[in-house]
Amino acid sequence: MEPAALRDDMVASLEHELKGGLVRSESVSLALRTVPRHEFVPLEASDGAYSDQSFDHRGTRILAPSTVARLLEALDVRETDSVLVVGAGVGYTSAVLAEVVGEENVHAVDITRTIVYEARQNLSSAGYGGVFVDCRDGADGLPEYAPFDRILVEAAVIEPPRTLVEQLRSDGRLVLPLGGGTQKLAAVERTADGAPEIEREFGTLSLAPLLVDGEQSDTIERNRTDREDREFAERHAQTRRGWEHDWIDWDGYGL
Repeated sequence: MEPAALRDDMVASLEHELKGGLVRSESVSLALRTVPRHEFVPLEASDGAYSDQSFDHRGTRILAPSTVARLLEALDVRETDSVLVVGAGVGYTSAVLAEVVGEENVHAVDITRTIVYEARQNLSSAGYGGVFVDCRDGADGLPEYAPFDRILVEAAVIEPPRTLVEQLRSDGRLVLPLGGGTQKLAAVERTADGAPEIEREFGTLSLAPLLVDGEQSDTIERNRTDREDREFAERHAQTRRGWEHDWIDWDGYGL
């Protein structure tokens, strides 16, 4: 079956009531039907490019179409909006946004340099080379291009990063998963005094946490848990010297 037909089937499934009507707006529907998702998945996963599944790839996750649909419907982009995507990944979400607002209005950042290079290549191959992708700490946003009408964070945080909220226009919207274990997809607005305020929630979601410097997928120690485990092991080793077993009271055994 031709990719265009596969995309039509994919979107029709996401629009269906049994899927919860995840795609509701005409702009998101048309964009998902247009962007060649097979350009953004690794070759070994290309057969499933238009199935509703995610893929792990080089330390990042290629989001399932249903997840992308939920994020974009919550973001509620308007034509010509200036958009920032935090967590560029392989570039697919940015490409879908480019179909709605235009390539020149989409900016994306990712903390992992190799992922940035791949996102740029994928976007160029798919015909969206005008999307700006840079290697940045996502929590810092992209102040040179602020303010933004919409900011989308494709990673979980405990609370909205104040820097990102400050880069919103007064009537802008920040969409991100909030929470640790159980996350809630939330739309955040900027109040008159610049503080974040949750305007609406869109159910639960499960995305990886927003990485900080030193946890990139192309560093030796990416995961903060792994790093903490190593540090604990080193401290523990320094406190244990010589005979390590507890003293056994042999008299208690009747010997």
